[in-house]
Amino acid sequence: MTWTLPEPMLATPVPTPALLPGWAGEPKWDGFRALVSVDAGRVVLRSRRGTEMLPAFPELGTGAAQLPDATAIDGELVVWDAAGRLAFEQLQNRLQRRGARAARAAGEWPAYFVAFDLLRLSGTDTTGWPYRRRRSALESVFAARRLSAPWVLCPSTTDPDTVREWLTWASVGMEGVVFKRLDDAYRPSRGWQKYKVHETTEAIVGAVTGSLTAPRSLLLGRYDDDGRLQYTGRTTTLTRTASTAVAGLLAPAQHDHPWTGWSFSAGWGSRETLNVTLVEPELVVEVGVDVARDASGRWRHPARLHRARPDLSPTDVPQ
Repeated sequence: MTWTLPEPMLATPVPTPALLPGWAGEPKWDGFRALVSVDAGRVVLRSRRGTEMLPAFPELGTGAAQLPDATAIDGELVVWDAAGRLAFEQLQNRLQRRGARAARAAGEWPAYFVAFDLLRLSGTDTTGWPYRRRRSALESVFAARRLSAPWVLCPSTTDPDTVREWLTWASVGMEGVVFKRLDDAYRPSRGWQKYKVHETTEAIVGAVTGSLTAPRSLLLGRYDDDGRLQYTGRTTTLTRTASTAVAGLLAPAQHDHPWTGWSFSAGWGSRETLNVTLVEPELVVEVGVDVARDASGRWRHPARLHRARPDLSPTDVPQ
């Protein structure tokens, strides 16, 4: 009977980073969720949605020779830049490359597989084991096989102080913490929990979707060192109350608007463009944002509007 990779176990968002008794915590990485298996020399690298990714990341195929045969691991595929920060944009760029282009990219922007769960070991299905046993076995594989790049062992802890320390790693692109119950088996459900780090900051409204009288979302910007207003991201869809409140503070754009002639993507990595209305870049808003950013400093996920700040001027906003 042929063994197949299971559906990945997922996590439910929680509002607090508290580590509960009977649970372990792991850093949440800004990368691609992936499952890898090696069986009689055949390597499978599958995304969370079932897409085969090995042609784009040939170094994982070569590195699989380090693993025991008939073994499968769950983890996160990541790329680090020269400064030691997670470079999701480079990871995304690599996904479309094949053949010689993929091989060159592997040399320029090597990918690493951060292993955090063991699904199969030398022919034994381990998904029914409790997490604490799977984790111990995964650590033993790394130690016994002396696994090296592209394999990285994800940290795990039952110490709340260590979890709090991880939450300060946002500067290198760490997204938060994942919590796993020590006695839980691995199953295709949302049995894990995740807490994502958010920060509150200010931005300038440069355009809106919808209309000036009923804005649907806000396009946000910040000035760079040269005094140019750069696009930094978009808010989620506004509530009716928020839309009404913001509409009364917006002014139509003048002819010298810094974004005249620009087009804006409907989402990070999307080719669809938005239909926007430019506004005078005068209104400052306070927003909640995830720590994930692209190489240009744009927020990869939509920001959440907290409130308008008409008491602030654009010069009060961080560059």
